[in-house]
Amino acid sequence: MSLRIYNTLSRALEPFTPLEPGHVRMYVCGMTIYDLCHIGHARMMMAFDVVQRWLRASGYRVTYVRNITDIDDKIIRRALERGITIRQLTDEMIGAMHTDIGKLGIEPPDVEPRATEYVPQMLALIGTLEGKGLAYRAEGGDVNYAVRKFPGYGKLSGKSLDELRAGERVAVGDGKNDPLDFVLWKAAKPEEPPEARFDGAYGPGRPGWHIECSAMSCATLGESFDIHGGGADLQFPHHENEIAQSEGATGQPLARFWMHNGFVRVDNEKMSKSLGNFFTIRDVLAEYQAETLRFFMVRSHYRSALNYSDAHLDDAHQALKRLYTALDLVPPQDVVIDWQEPHAARFKAAMDEDFGTPDAVAVLFDLAGEVNRSRSPQAAGLLKALGNCLGLLQAAPVAFLQAGAHRDAAGIEAQIAARAAAKANKNFAEADRIRAALLAQGIVLKDSAAGTTWEAAS
Repeated sequence: MSLRIYNTLSRALEPFTPLEPGHVRMYVCGMTIYDLCHIGHARMMMAFDVVQRWLRASGYRVTYVRNITDIDDKIIRRALERGITIRQLTDEMIGAMHTDIGKLGIEPPDVEPRATEYVPQMLALIGTLEGKGLAYRAEGGDVNYAVRKFPGYGKLSGKSLDELRAGERVAVGDGKNDPLDFVLWKAAKPEEPPEARFDGAYGPGRPGWHIECSAMSCATLGESFDIHGGGADLQFPHHENEIAQSEGATGQPLARFWMHNGFVRVDNEKMSKSLGNFFTIRDVLAEYQAETLRFFMVRSHYRSALNYSDAHLDDAHQALKRLYTALDLVPPQDVVIDWQEPHAARFKAAMDEDFGTPDAVAVLFDLAGEVNRSRSPQAAGLLKALGNCLGLLQAAPVAFLQAGAHRDAAGIEAQIAARAAAKANKNFAEADRIRAALLAQGIVLKDSAAGTTWEAAS
């Protein structure tokens, strides 16, 4: 069976064939980088890490682009709050992101463009839209997109213009001809730092969020590419607006397949910073092994909601122990996967059906049972090789089994180091947050002239 992917645009499973034979071009909307990544962000990056891994395992050459938004209202505000430059903030947070997701085995994209590096391309794209009558200059210096002049608006989200008008909330005097219009270029404001301003044909200012991804995807992958991905919350308005911008400018489909991963939920609410119910990757890795968190995410289908709790992570750890116990019992032999072998064929069929990781993981457990019964090094080798397709089972079994699920000393020390860095940067709110997070995990910090030590709460 060939690969089928659920396409949000058509709302159906479709056979996948890349535009260029043998080569898949994929763009995923990455992080707006003003703070540490939380588990919801990890879920998005994990979902598309598995996608690119399986595409490569299927024999495709992949060009995977995941951008970084490094200029934004929240970024400006956070830099001002901390008394540092925007670049200092974004460099720090990008480094933290790479460290945290690297521990989860999330492989780096082939290209990781930063928005601030593509402002000329954004200005050129806005100029093309203005020339086609799809963009207009507003009073105050902003440039807006004229939504009603793009006939296909709403096709990704399935929303009609009348439905969108019914839910509109736009302030009077915002300079828009229509409440549905959105900003392409934001004129500079007096209170913003000079580094937040870029010069161009529209005067000092900075790009809107949506135009950033249109320009970066086109510059790195071309006017049309195979897969565009991101979290379900980006389907509207971000991805809808990307389509309007890119297809309005080029007349070509932006992406053939649109993929969206489900939310992480806590108490049936989406995990987000705005709701205050989020856990950073570092918070969780202070308590659990990184591969336990990866397995917790991978064993759920990428489009489904993921319910976060300690109980679910504990269960994931126990399940992963069963797989590692089989590999500890029988040292695996190096194997090249024979996709005709029954276990491998079932694994492939699962992954070829919209990256069906739950069924693929079930195959791993069946194979572990076979290892336990047969004591076959070949079966153990196949278990490890198939696990590698999901980024699992590559550690030394004894190391995983001896480490345990909770209170990873290295993770605690990493949190203490992050707290020390926050204090050095005068980010005392973050330092207090880390102390409180560790205390909630039963870890008490003791500061002295010699440094910070920790102990389990009695």
